[in-house]
Amino acid sequence: MDGAPQPPANLYGVADLGAPVTAGPGEPAVNHVRALLDKRLRAMLHHEPGVRVGADIEELHRMRVAVRRMRAALRSARPLLDRAWADDLRAELGRLGRALGPVRDLDVMIERLRTEVATLPAAEQAAGERLVAVLAADRVAARAQMLDELDADRHATLRRRLVEAIASPLPEPPADEPRPALADLVRAEARKLARAVRRAGENPPDMTLHDLRIRTKRLRYTGELVEPAMRDDRGRRTAEAKRVRKMLRAAEGLQEVLGDHQDACVAEHRIRALLDELGDTPDAHEVFVGGRLVERERTRAEALRARWWDAWLELDRRSGAL
Repeated sequence: MDGAPQPPANLYGVADLGAPVTAGPGEPAVNHVRALLDKRLRAMLHHEPGVRVGADIEELHRMRVAVRRMRAALRSARPLLDRAWADDLRAELGRLGRALGPVRDLDVMIERLRTEVATLPAAEQAAGERLVAVLAADRVAARAQMLDELDADRHATLRRRLVEAIASPLPEPPADEPRPALADLVRAEARKLARAVRRAGENPPDMTLHDLRIRTKRLRYTGELVEPAMRDDRGRRTAEAKRVRKMLRAAEGLQEVLGDHQDACVAEHRIRALLDELGDTPDAHEVFVGGRLVERERTRAEALRARWWDAWLELDRRSGAL
């Protein structure tokens, strides 16, 4: 087990949140934003102890996702909130996300390469494991930095600030500013994604596909905010909610293709970097194994590239029905 000090006693936990915040049909849109933030904050606080202990890498993944979804909600709901307040809180959540990211990325990379190395002939596996060991050492250093961030006063302040923010109505813009409906928020994200795809074309560079993945994720997270509010007085999904739900399924499909493509590109780049770090007299077995792994990732990325446009067309069709 990867041990770590216990969290400082002055940090808030799930118990400090009280009863869950809920928002029903017909309530103001900002109430649904508050309910979603409450849900994701509970997830963040629930998984943080496991992140500190380090025995299960999924604890870090789930905490990071909770942080991302809070940031996404604050971004999508900017027209419904005091913008300075929302942007400042989102920036602090971004700092936390950047503290968690390197360890999670290395967890994914190590697991991915170990799976690939296990499929190699026995004579090549030792060289592959030596490459993985370099990443494992990088993870030890990244985890130490992450724990320093989690133990810092700034993180304790963020936790307290989030708990206090959810405990009362969220700050809103001046009364004379227009407030869009929640459905308008998801339509706006869909239009932004469509414009980005038109600019990119069917065969854009890898980095452009990565940007489209991020935009697709924003659309999904905005839909997550919107869809629960689209119910009638008896709690049943409206026709509009059902259309949003179908759009979200299509967005999930596109995000999966683009995410897998990005993972393959990142893996290829990281393996190449590992080979560059071997020095002027590299081990021939490690170079050979690294080359095989690079070729696998490149082949995988190209196969995924061939699938993304069809996934986009399905999402575009569903978005057009909103």
